[in-house]
Amino acid sequence: MAVNIDRINELARRAKTEGLTEEEKAEQAKLRREYADSVLGNLRAQLDNTYIKKENGEIVRLSARSEDDRDTE
Repeated sequence: MAVNIDRINELARRAKTEGLTEEEKAEQAKLRREYADSVLGNLRAQLDNTYIKKENGEIVRLSARSEDDRDTE
C-alpha cells in the first residue's frame, strides 16, 4: 500500500492556513492512520529479521515482548 505523503502534507498546510472542511479532516485522519500503520508494519518486519548475540555466544531471534516481560525489568 502506497501512502500519499504529498496529500498528507497538502492537507497539513491547508489546515494551518485556511482550515479544512469536515470531509478533508476525515481524509486527513484516515491518511495519517494509514501512514502510521505503514511505518509500524515496516518496523515490525525489520524487527522480525533482527537477531541478537547473547554473551554466551547464542544467537537468538528478536521477538515481541509481552507486557509481563516489561514489568519484570
